[in-house]
Amino acid sequence: MISIPLFLTEKHPCSYLDDEVAQPAFVHPLFDMTTAIYSELIKQGFRRSGDEVYSPHCPNCSACIPVRLNVSEFTPTRSQKRCFRKNMGIQVVVKPPDFDQSHYELYLRYQAARHREGSMAYSSPNDYLYFLKSSWCDTRFVEFLIGGELAAIAVVDQLDNALSAVYTFFEPKFSCYGLGVYAVLWQIEWAKQLNKEFLYLGFWIKRCKKMSYKGGYQPLQVLRDKQWVSPVSVEA
Repeated sequence: MISIPLFLTEKHPCSYLDDEVAQPAFVHPLFDMTTAIYSELIKQGFRRSGDEVYSPHCPNCSACIPVRLNVSEFTPTRSQKRCFRKNMGIQVVVKPPDFDQSHYELYLRYQAARHREGSMAYSSPNDYLYFLKSSWCDTRFVEFLIGGELAAIAVVDQLDNALSAVYTFFEPKFSCYGLGVYAVLWQIEWAKQLNKEFLYLGFWIKRCKKMSYKGGYQPLQVLRDKQWVSPVSVEA
C-alpha cells in the first residue's frame, strides 16, 4: 500500500458557498503522482486541478459530494435526449492537451460571459494551462465544432477504468445549443466506446447552482462515508 502525504491549506472563503469556509487537503506536490495512483484516489473523492490533487476537508461543511455515473446504467431524461439529437451534427475532434490560441481565446470569452467576477476571467496562457492540463495525467482536449467553427472544449482525463470530466467551456453565442449538457452526454458515450465503467463528474453541491446540475444525470452514485452508494436520486 502506498502512503500518500497530505497537507491542509489555510482556511479561506469558499468559492461555491458564500457563507462557508473552505479548507481542502492536498497531496504533497513532491509526491510522484501518476494516472494509476490518481485512478485510485478519485475513487476516494479526490479531484485534480492542474497537477494538484485535493479533496474537501472543510471544518464545518460537507456540501461537496463526489459523484460519478456508471455509464452502462445511465438513463437520459427527455430533455437530455432532445439535446443529444439537436447536436448530432456537431463535429468532435479529440486532441492532446497542448496550448492552442483559439482554445485559450474561447476560454477567456466564456469566463467573461459566465464568471466575469472571478479571477479566471483574466487568466494568462500559463494560468489557463496550469488549471486544465497535467504533467502526469492522460488528458485530452475535446473540440466540439458547429459548422466548422469551434463551439466548445471539454477537458477529459482518461483513467484506468473511468473518464473524469475536468472542465467544459463554450462559445457564448452558442449557448442555446446546451453544449454543457451535450459534452457530458458525449463523454458518457465515449466512456462506453473505451470500455470504461464510470464517468466522474466532480462534486455535486446542492446549494450551488453551477454545481447542482449534476443531479440531473441519473442514476447518480455518491460517495458517502467512504462508500459509493448506488442508485441514488438527488435533486438538481
